[in-house]
Amino acid sequence: MPSKNREKIYLPESYYHVYNRGVNKRTIFKNQDDYAVFLNLLKRYLNNTPTKDDKGREYEWLHEQIELVAFCLMPNHYHLLIYQHEPHAMTRLLRGVAGAYGTYFNKKYRRVGPLFQDRYKASMITQDSYLQHISRYIHLNPPRYRHWQFSSLPYYEGYKTAGWVSPGRILELFNSKEDYSSFVADYEDHQRMLEVIGHELAD
Repeated sequence: MPSKNREKIYLPESYYHVYNRGVNKRTIFKNQDDYAVFLNLLKRYLNNTPTKDDKGREYEWLHEQIELVAFCLMPNHYHLLIYQHEPHAMTRLLRGVAGAYGTYFNKKYRRVGPLFQDRYKASMITQDSYLQHISRYIHLNPPRYRHWQFSSLPYYEGYKTAGWVSPGRILELFNSKEDYSSFVADYEDHQRMLEVIGHELAD
């Protein structure tokens, strides 16, 4: 089950569901370029090789300290499922990504002030069953989730691979990639059935 970490004391070798939204629920990704910038910032910190700036200096590299297990970016919020090896890795990652993305967004759209509603929220996950559920919840965020470009589902289904996304931690809980896809789709069908029954009862 998830446990809320109000004091922001994070543990090593632990899973966390991390999420945040735009201040006043405002849009934080207006177009494909915005999504790409945010994902490239995650890649900068998490790729399996360090990234350098245009002067040859290495950016901070956290690949060995934290893993991105699943993600989904939506127009006004994001969800990340991470596994951190070091207790301060999540703070360093989210502070770096949010700070750089906020600067980019404010400059591009000529605005000032914080972009995100608050500091990110993070819930520790301590059971495999909930770990499976939260990965499915993340991937089902978009209404047409199978066609959404900005989630990690294609990495789970084998259409994409990258050194900065680690779907294996969830997939090892299933017999195959196909089993995971069925696990996601079964919940979708279940939700649709409940909606149909609810409409029928309301008539």
